[in-house]
Amino acid sequence: MSNAPLMPMATAVWLVENTTLTFKQIADFCNLHEVEIQGIADGEVAKGIKAYNPIITGQLSREEIDLSSKDENRPLQIINSDVEISNSEKKIKRYIPLSKRQDKPDSALWLIRQHNILKDSQIARLVGITKNSVTAIRNKSYWNYNSLNPKDPVALNLFSQKDLVEAIAKAERRIKREKREKEKEKNKIAK
Repeated sequence: MSNAPLMPMATAVWLVENTTLTFKQIADFCNLHEVEIQGIADGEVAKGIKAYNPIITGQLSREEIDLSSKDENRPLQIINSDVEISNSEKKIKRYIPLSKRQDKPDSALWLIRQHNILKDSQIARLVGITKNSVTAIRNKSYWNYNSLNPKDPVALNLFSQKDLVEAIAKAERRIKREKREKEKEKNKIAK
C-alpha cells in the first residue's frame, strides 16, 4: 500500500494493542513487514514508542476496523492520508539582537512621524515594544526622547514592508468607518 498512516510504527503499536486484526492486515496498512508486527506483539520491537490512535486523527474509522476484523482477507483502507498542514503566515516572534533592540523606540518615532494614522497599539505590535512606550514617545514624555533618532523599521528589518502596508490599510479602514459613524450621528441629530 502506497498510502501509509502518519506515524506507521506508532499506529501499528495501537492497532496491535487495540484490535483483533491480523499481523498481515496491520503490516499492509502501515507499510511494515509482518515480522515487525510480530515483534511489536511480542514486545521486542517498538519499545518505548507511544501508541498513536488512527481513529482520532481521522485516518481510520471504527467501522473500517470492524469490517477488516471480521474478514481476514480484507485490507484496511486509509481514510485520509493528507494531514492538513496550516500554511497560515502566523507571525513568529523572532530573536532581536541586543544591538537592534535600541532601535525599537527610534522606529516607533519614525512610524509616529511618517504614518500618524496608526494607533499606538498597532505601532507597538509592529515594532515589538509596549503600548505605553509608544504613547510616551508620541507625547514626548519618553525617558530618552531627546536622544531618539527616527529610523525606518523596515530598513532595520524589525518587520516587513508587507506588515507595514497591512497595518496602514487597516488604519485607513478604521478611519473610514469612524467617518461613516460620525455622519450617521450627524444625520440622526439633524432629523
